[in-house]
This record gives sequence, structure tokens and C-alpha cells, in this order.
Amino acid sequence: MSEQSRITRDDLMSLEQYAEKRSEFRQQVMAHKKNRQVALGPNTTLYFEDRLTLLYQIQEMLRIEKMFEADGIDEELEVYNPMIPGGRNFKATFMIEYTDPEIRAVQLQKLLGIENLVWMQVDGFDRVWAVADEDLERSTDSKTSAVHFLRFEVTDEMAGVLKNGANWSLGVQHPVYTYEYEITGPTRASLLNDLR
Repeated sequence: MSEQSRITRDDLMSLEQYAEKRSEFRQQVMAHKKNRQVALGPNTTLYFEDRLTLLYQIQEMLRIEKMFEADGIDEELEVYNPMIPGGRNFKATFMIEYTDPEIRAVQLQKLLGIENLVWMQVDGFDRVWAVADEDLERSTDSKTSAVHFLRFEVTDEMAGVLKNGANWSLGVQHPVYTYEYEITGPTRASLLNDLR
């Protein structure tokens, strides 16, 4: 991640400013986020993060926690800044979504290891497998977590052909859950902004 893309305290609104601007800012971010999510089948979704989505998450955390002290704000910045794409990667929150808690508990056992079986592929290149949960281990020996943080690294060559329109797909290949999705339209346009 380049230094200019890091979020600093200077980028944040005070709690009072945020209270005034929250509704308008939230609308802007929700419209932006709509083009940054990819459903892989009926029960998993990748929510691609960028500076704007993370700025919003930080502001929301500070609002909820009524946090205005420098140390607390710095801690939030330390948590969220590593999730900003670095120009040759994509970073996403991977959610396993089952509304019924009992079904979810069973599925999280069946889907053990799924976070390491999510891939991205640029036409003409090998699959790029996600690097999962670099910050902390979220799974146990018996079940996966419902939330994971993934990073997909791409080469300069891949970035170049993507910008020139190469086919681009995402998928998950788990023994009990396999889906594939082609990245097109507004989602593709939004994600390409993550490449310097």
C-alpha cells in the first residue's frame, strides 16, 4: 500500500462533523459498495475493500464507540489500513452467509478450509489463490469462521491485460461448495481502480 493511500487522523471527521454528514456519506459509500461485491453461489460473498469502504468503517466504529482519543483512533487505523489494496492486489472480506444459526453452525463445519480455496483468474494465466487471514487465525480444527479477510496478488502483466479487457473470473472450489463468477460491468470497472 502506498503512503498516500493510507488513512490518517487528518482524513477523519470529528464525531460532530460525522454526525452532520453521516447520512449523505453513507449513501455515497453504499452506492460505491454495490459495485464491489461478488456473490459466489447462494451463501458466500466477497466484499472488496478500498480506501473509501474502509474510511467509512473506521468512521462508523468511532461513532459507535464514541471514540475521540488519539490512542483509540490510532488503534482503529492500525487495524484497517492493512486492508487497503496496494496497487497490485485486491483485498476482500469473505462472508459465509446462512441466516438460520443452526444451519450456519453445520455448514461452517462442512466448509472447513474454504477460505484457502477461493481463487481469481485472469484469462491466459494460472489461478491466483487467496491468501487468507494474515492478521489472525479465524478457523479452528473443526470449523471455519463466517468471516475471513482475503488478499489476491496479481503481477504487472496480469494488471496490464486486465486493463486491456482480458476475461476475469472469481471462484471457490471446495469439495462441498464450488461456484464461479465472471467479473464484468460496473463491478469490473470499480475493482480495476484498485490497480495502480
